Amino acid sequence: MSLPRSIELLAPARTADIGCEAILHGADAVYIGAPAYGARAAAGNSVEDIARLVSFAHLYNAKVYVTLNTILYDDELPDVKRLVGRLYEAGVDALIVQDMAFLKMDLPPIELHASTQMDITTPERAAFLEKAGLSQLVLARELGLDQIKEIRKHTSVPLEAFIHGALCVSYSGRCYASQICMLRSANRGECAQFCRLAFDLIDANGKALEKSKHLLSLKDMNRSKSLEQMLDAGISSFKIEGRLKDVAYVKNVTAYYSQRLDEIVAKRPNDFKRSSDGHSEASFSPNPEKSFNRGFTEYFLHGRSPVHQFLTPKSLGEKLGRVTHISKNSFTSDSPVQLTAGDGLCFFDSDGKLNGIRVNKVEGNKIYPLKMSGIFVGAEIWRNHDHALTTLLQAPTAQRYIEANITLSQTSNGYQLRLCDETGVSTTASFKAEIQTANKPQKDNISRILTKTGGTPLKITHIDIQTQAEPFIPSSTLTQWRRHIVEQHLAARSSKLNSIPTLSSGRGQLSSDAEARSLAPQAFPNADHRLNVSNRLAESFFSDLGLQVSEPAVELQHKTQTDTRKPFAIMTCKHCILYALGHCKKDKSLRLAEPLSLRLPNGKTFPLAFDCKKCEMQIFSS
Repeated sequence: MSLPRSIELLAPARTADIGCEAILHGADAVYIGAPAYGARAAAGNSVEDIARLVSFAHLYNAKVYVTLNTILYDDELPDVKRLVGRLYEAGVDALIVQDMAFLKMDLPPIELHASTQMDITTPERAAFLEKAGLSQLVLARELGLDQIKEIRKHTSVPLEAFIHGALCVSYSGRCYASQICMLRSANRGECAQFCRLAFDLIDANGKALEKSKHLLSLKDMNRSKSLEQMLDAGISSFKIEGRLKDVAYVKNVTAYYSQRLDEIVAKRPNDFKRSSDGHSEASFSPNPEKSFNRGFTEYFLHGRSPVHQFLTPKSLGEKLGRVTHISKNSFTSDSPVQLTAGDGLCFFDSDGKLNGIRVNKVEGNKIYPLKMSGIFVGAEIWRNHDHALTTLLQAPTAQRYIEANITLSQTSNGYQLRLCDETGVSTTASFKAEIQTANKPQKDNISRILTKTGGTPLKITHIDIQTQAEPFIPSSTLTQWRRHIVEQHLAARSSKLNSIPTLSSGRGQLSSDAEARSLAPQAFPNADHRLNVSNRLAESFFSDLGLQVSEPAVELQHKTQTDTRKPFAIMTCKHCILYALGHCKKDKSLRLAEPLSLRLPNGKTFPLAFDCKKCEMQIFSS
């Protein structure tokens, strides 16, 4: 019988402290930004803080992945190499990367994971990246279960997929809108959120079919109901998006998904096991609807379905119900949810604009907001700020412990303590002491002192006293011994995960590998700007495989807003505006005057093209 497959819940960490909270709330791994070169420029952390997070995570056999997933310029390569060395010395478990330069650098033997920016949508690309030495692959968000299964057939490394959080409307790594329009590169961690802007939809005659709608803005992902199906399709790492999110968001969402995965593991222990150690207990009932969200979607996991949220890019939160009655300074709704003072509510007015109100007082089913702000009977209301939960989540809300036993035994010149935890890690310490027989029972006192491990990850569940007679050991001495062995054990656990990883055999050997060279043209069918080549090492990586890059990364071509070139696709999307509006071109009875364009308030337009064979939409530069 095969061993259970190890699975991980991978949570975001804007800071080291948030990373520690993610682990306490059930994460098996966290990903965090380095001081620079991460795909969230506003979420960098010092190497010292990352090292502190590593030490904490390794107590639970949890892992820390650092994001270095921007494309790099030539003058940055030496600094990146030095940074990788420092991260390796800090004990980081893996780097999440996009730039192929990492596969040409002389790096310490640290694991490299393929970022979602590598645009892994095909079995050919996945198989090639495994051959190249990537030890974990983050698949494109757009893939369905059947596509994931097909990639699993052609790979053996762990596959990672997003399960929750904000969605990019373009395939990751293939969005150039922010760079072209605002000189802020998404591939350099400076996305300007072009997809959250309001647009008009214009037909070929200049008629506005939709006005001032957020036509590229999507709902947030929530795949909590499909985790088991994703496991069976081959996913082993379940990733929560949100390296810019606050600690309350990370606590709530991490705890929720950890509990869902625990339920699956409990049901199928022969198939799956959590990759980290310990038991996480949250002091609240997690609910992702209570954290920032724009409404939820499973995003093509089970095929095409509505994924858009055209009315607003802001958080809606928890759906409550409808307004049933209005008085001068209060209103009632049909929601069974009990609100409290300080809650934030929102609703769409008659013009489709999102309005927010703050609850000032609640009396029975009457809600008194600070201002009525145009609320009306029939308005659908959401709670986008749960004041009680937010306040609760600012305090400690979870503990994570590892069960252990302590054995006290007698030696020729004193006593010995042996601490063994549930994962099999054990520590033994001997203490010289005068052996004295107790005049009265000591077992309860010995157990009480040796089980006092509060403030540490250990929870002592059993004490075994193996002595010739009931010993007398002063309480202060027992306390010192307990502290000593607990410190030793935790140090052993922390260092247990710091062994040097084995370097994948593929890294740095591709130019002479016939299989890799044969896979390359299928893995990278377009050797143009879509390869995001921005430095000499990345260019060399492809040329060694016989692929000649026809043009460098967009970031090197468009350095000023006065640059001109022929229109090209600044976004390629699985989301289709025509489908969302009920005008799918596969329905032959529906006809619109094409070509269609998106228009910003400043008058700038962006032509649209629809590839119905691939079921994709492209947005072009003007």
